[in-house]
Amino acid sequence: MDISLALSEKLLLPDAEIMSYLSTAPFRYKKYRIPKRTSSETRLIAQPAKPLKFIQKIAIDFLSDVLQTSSYSMAYKLDVSIKDNALEHAKNRYLLKMDFKNFFLSITPELLFRCLKEDGFPLTEKNKKALSGLFFWKLRRNSPLRLSIGAPSSPTISNYVMRIFDEKIGKISKDYGVTYTRYADDITFSTNIRNVLFGFPDIVKSVLKETTGGSIKINSSKTIFTSKAHNRHVTGVTITNEGKISVGRSRKRYIRSQVHKFSLGLLNSVDTIKLIGYIAFVEHIEGGFIKSLEKKYGVITVQNLYLSQSSAQP
Repeated sequence: MDISLALSEKLLLPDAEIMSYLSTAPFRYKKYRIPKRTSSETRLIAQPAKPLKFIQKIAIDFLSDVLQTSSYSMAYKLDVSIKDNALEHAKNRYLLKMDFKNFFLSITPELLFRCLKEDGFPLTEKNKKALSGLFFWKLRRNSPLRLSIGAPSSPTISNYVMRIFDEKIGKISKDYGVTYTRYADDITFSTNIRNVLFGFPDIVKSVLKETTGGSIKINSSKTIFTSKAHNRHVTGVTITNEGKISVGRSRKRYIRSQVHKFSLGLLNSVDTIKLIGYIAFVEHIEGGFIKSLEKKYGVITVQNLYLSQSSAQP
């Protein structure tokens, strides 16, 4: 299996031209920063140029039979969402949440090669060069190659390189009567067995070292133990003491206040579009929220809200 030859056939370009392009691909990224959701820090985004993005999508499709993911991985999958991730843990009393440190930036070509080798993929020097150029970028000329946040191929690659970790941790969890899921860099454990989760941070660190060679590490400052006695949240979704999922009261109060402003004509077009997104999120997680808004503010108000979005489209 020769990756550059496969791309050459697909793109109708000489193999040598494909390899030449891939040798410069790690520098064909636009870099910018966005604020992190839960802190004042920023996140570095590296977005590939359009031609490279197109080639990455073709390569991922070509390698789809190889780049398999585990059933424990809940992110970047069709018909799977944060709702499904939260529901896996909704009936359990005790919860442990952990977070990987600089997840995408910690994934290197060597880690990808390590996983491909275990799967029997032909790792010729040519394939290594092609894979490095295809999926990894450089911040500067002398920077190491790493996975980018912003490339269409990165979610698939990240799920693939974590597959062995997921499967080993998943098996250990089952043996202890614990439920395990991973949503990108967020890993969650839950159980109804008291105290069993306290040993899992050390287990996770050990399995990470074994399966990734220590390249991916835990952000210990974000390790959280909680239970029904406290608020429990899984990937932004609240788990109630009744074993159901919710977006939380504060979010719904905020949405209702914004709908009230809209009904008075006090919401601009940008905030209106954001509001519609919030409503869709709550409806997806809980269901019946739109009906409650219609009951409180009137069907016409809610209809006008969605009509305003249509009229705002160019």
